Amino acid sequence: MLLLLAALPALFWDGAADTAPALRDAGIKQILVPAARLASWKSVGGIAAEAADPQSAVKVLPPTVNYRMNVAAATSSPWIVANGWRFIRRPVGRFYYDVTGKQAALAAAEAFCYGANAMIRTDAAGLKPLAEMLDFLRTITGEPLPPVADIGYIDDGSPASGEVMNLLVRDNLLFQLVASPDRRLKVNVKLGAKEYPLEDAKNPGTVAHAVRFNLTDEKRSMRIYGSQVVVARLTASPSRARIHLLNYAGASRKVDGIRVRVLGQYPKHQLWLAEGTGVELLDYTVEPDATEFTLPELKTYAVVDLSR
Repeated sequence: MLLLLAALPALFWDGAADTAPALRDAGIKQILVPAARLASWKSVGGIAAEAADPQSAVKVLPPTVNYRMNVAAATSSPWIVANGWRFIRRPVGRFYYDVTGKQAALAAAEAFCYGANAMIRTDAAGLKPLAEMLDFLRTITGEPLPPVADIGYIDDGSPASGEVMNLLVRDNLLFQLVASPDRRLKVNVKLGAKEYPLEDAKNPGTVAHAVRFNLTDEKRSMRIYGSQVVVARLTASPSRARIHLLNYAGASRKVDGIRVRVLGQYPKHQLWLAEGTGVELLDYTVEPDATEFTLPELKTYAVVDLSR
């Protein structure tokens, strides 16, 4: 429990102490402030304050979905703006979001999903959504589990390599960074290897497609059906698994009917759902080699615990 609470993101607030009533009204209980304002905030009741410097953190993008016109199909194709690959690349880094409105809640969920050490700056419209998400995150119990990976990825630190990792995350292809090929993993990827020529890296989508082809869908530890805007993360131990589901369009629209398939038999489950009540997993099926279920709706964020 303490480990999970330590991973909670925090609001960075550069306003003066006389803005405390607005924070209390929104439900904010803890903040990070510039060092020059810390003394004045320490005298404010009901809000715990600590000093922080955004300049020392890595700035990440506001999580969202951009819809781009697909000329060939004359439809809008979603482009997810996600930061998961940045968190995987720098697991002990400190990160900084600058977001507005409901994006603050999605930013908090995204950081929590990856256990990232993050501070979130937002506007007045984002305070209440952020406070509500932080309250929800505090309800999620259980010790953190190690991430599941099907793919070993050798990161050369280049922008092209980062974009490949970005596409792997967005396509829900589970990977971990390795210094050299790991035989325990199903696929190992190194840009410049025979299977992944450097020429292909000029189009990261080509590399991501090749990785998926070499892995095969049948061997994927987790698959998501029914949405192009949901990114999932899977962590597990021998007896338990935890699935994080992030709807990157959550600031504007919910997703209905997400089907999830996870390798392994898990007859028991528990659902935590932000911004929703009375929702249960449907069509829960335990097969000889996998467990499947449907989440009827997802507004922003859900956590599903599976156990044997």
